[in-house]
Amino acid sequence: MRHRNFRLYFGGQSISVIGTWMTRVATSWLVYRLTKSSLLLGTVNFAGQIPTLFAPVAGVFVDRLDRRKVLLWTQGLAMVQSLALAGLVFSGRITIPWIFALSAMQGIINSFDMPGRQSFLIKMVDDRDDLGNAIAINSSMATMARLIGPMIAGIVIGFSSEAWCFLIDGVSYIAVLYSLFAMRLEPMKQHRVHASMWTQLKEGWHYVSTFLPVRTILLVFSLNSLMGIPFVVLMPIFAAQVLHGGAHTLGFLMSATGLGALASAISLAARKNVRGLFRMIPLAGATFGLGLIGFGLSHVFWISWIMLVFVGMGMMQGMAASNTLIQTLVSEDKRGRVMSYYTLGFTGMAPFGALLAGTLAHALPTRTFPLFGSPFILTGEQLTIIFNGSIVVLGALWFSSQMPKLRPIIRPIYLKLGIIPATEKLTEELAEEEIAAEQIQA
Repeated sequence: MRHRNFRLYFGGQSISVIGTWMTRVATSWLVYRLTKSSLLLGTVNFAGQIPTLFAPVAGVFVDRLDRRKVLLWTQGLAMVQSLALAGLVFSGRITIPWIFALSAMQGIINSFDMPGRQSFLIKMVDDRDDLGNAIAINSSMATMARLIGPMIAGIVIGFSSEAWCFLIDGVSYIAVLYSLFAMRLEPMKQHRVHASMWTQLKEGWHYVSTFLPVRTILLVFSLNSLMGIPFVVLMPIFAAQVLHGGAHTLGFLMSATGLGALASAISLAARKNVRGLFRMIPLAGATFGLGLIGFGLSHVFWISWIMLVFVGMGMMQGMAASNTLIQTLVSEDKRGRVMSYYTLGFTGMAPFGALLAGTLAHALPTRTFPLFGSPFILTGEQLTIIFNGSIVVLGALWFSSQMPKLRPIIRPIYLKLGIIPATEKLTEELAEEEIAAEQIQA
């Protein structure tokens, strides 16, 4: 927080992201109110996130353009999108096709905005040693918004309508636009790019597909996005049908994930460097998956709420650890393109996961299991969440099996960046020599 530009960004985003989460909850509830369909909930989320499949192309633009200008455009267009939703709901003209169209517009904006924001973060922090803390603090800001935004949205919807959530979100973009204009940044060095966009696109793909640490992190991260994160799509069904509540129940459930994510982000912000984050990824995945399984099995509000706290902890721990490690390992000239694949793994997989979750929940029949002589009922939505959580746990186990291959590749990079002290390197080299001598004697 000693970096002025980062303080400005933190302040502006803190306000704006609360509005963004209000819109997410309000959109889900609006679709549910209009259709009462889990399939359409998944389909609308699919329409809103499928445009992010073009994130690698957007990443090429991000590497070529001034990243602050990219963010000014994306945030301005996102403001227009939220205000359009507010106007349609206030006027009573909102329909599912309008929600589809405006959700798709937001997806296109996000395909440029997310790699832009992730790669711009390093420009706001003058000292590279502070990058890991900056990412963690940025995550804590986002998770605080995840805690506050759904709670406010539930209250606002309960007392009025979804339109006010969209209006508040639209107005909140003023804060982030002001913060971007107020930053003092050195002019970005414009390097003349001789390679074509296609060449740069292939270069970015070759980097992420052949550099084993980044590839492995992105694979498990994408799996979690495909199978884990889409639980959010079914939350209105859980709030209304499984737990027999309303919009306020949905707000409290969403806030539980935010509380868990906030606790996780604060613990990450207290770290001095990235060491230890590598083994944190499978631990976070296991916590995420087991939390989902517990949530899927629950019929009691307070148990569901506790399970979602663990879901939020595991989800945020994995996301922030993956982000920090990739930002640390990647070379600067490819940052925008690599972070576009991070965006693709995060939001590009989510639409397929949302569609899969909605389809499974719609197709799976309610089942009754005998438990201590009494019937234990699980709906299609609950069975879907249990299945998805199991896949996330298996992904964590797979990542653990890959760790011995990755450590020898990551260690030289840590030494080069000074993350591992030279004295520790010397101590380990002496220990290796002693082991070798003992083996020779034996």
